[in-house]
Amino acid sequence: ERSAEKRFLKTHGFPHVPYAEIRSAQDIDDADPELFPGILKIARLGYDGKGQARVSGKDEARAAFAQFFGEPCVLEHRLTLDGELSLVIARSETGEIQCFPPIENRHQNGILDCSMIPLSDPLGAFAQEAAKIAETIITRLGYVGTMAVEFFVAGGRLYVNELAPRPHNSGHFTLDACSASQFEQQVRALCGLPLAAVRQHSFAVMVNLLGDLWFRTGDRSPREPDWSALLTVPELKLHLYGKTVARPGRKMGHFTVTGNEYGKVLALAQSSRAAIGIRN
Repeated sequence: ERSAEKRFLKTHGFPHVPYAEIRSAQDIDDADPELFPGILKIARLGYDGKGQARVSGKDEARAAFAQFFGEPCVLEHRLTLDGELSLVIARSETGEIQCFPPIENRHQNGILDCSMIPLSDPLGAFAQEAAKIAETIITRLGYVGTMAVEFFVAGGRLYVNELAPRPHNSGHFTLDACSASQFEQQVRALCGLPLAAVRQHSFAVMVNLLGDLWFRTGDRSPREPDWSALLTVPELKLHLYGKTVARPGRKMGHFTVTGNEYGKVLALAQSSRAAIGIRN
């Protein structure tokens, strides 16, 4: 629940985006004008950009709140971002902690488009700070399992955006680029086993495959893409989730390109995107 999450971050002094809890139209009237322009987010069940509205002022915020049927919300100040990153971390019931490398994330329409490892500038300067914050968060929560901490970088500062108490979309690269995956850590932690040591053995770019790819111009019904252009690339691993219904914006799978030369990994990920019709 976003409100509880924000209160936790504020109470424990973690760097967070300025916000206000919105439970009525009066709360919007009473909100600090410095929160605008802002983003109004429903407090529960919103993900991948759903249940969110950009608002430039209180009139737009009231209208958005009404569209959300008066559901409890959080109003966050909208930062001008230099970038976004996440860090997947695991903790065992004995307090052992293992961190995966920090991940640079890029979004389209509020949905994660791709994740890249390692971080580029200026995000790389925040890697150690992000790891320290994530370790402190997971320890203070007493959390057991895999968690992702999402961060914004804006104005030369690092902000905690959200906590995802589960294996995370941005951590899928760990299946192919690390000595142990985020899913293995989840199983180990929940079964009371020691966590696996984490070692990244390859650079990686992970690209999400959305249901939009199933809807081509002129098609009357969804049609699964031809994956042959991807399956012939030795450095690429294709992961499909077995979902039977494709919808625009729905995550149907992903692919990960790995290698020892980051420039080549980036170029191959880009050409592979184009080969299956991802236009951006």
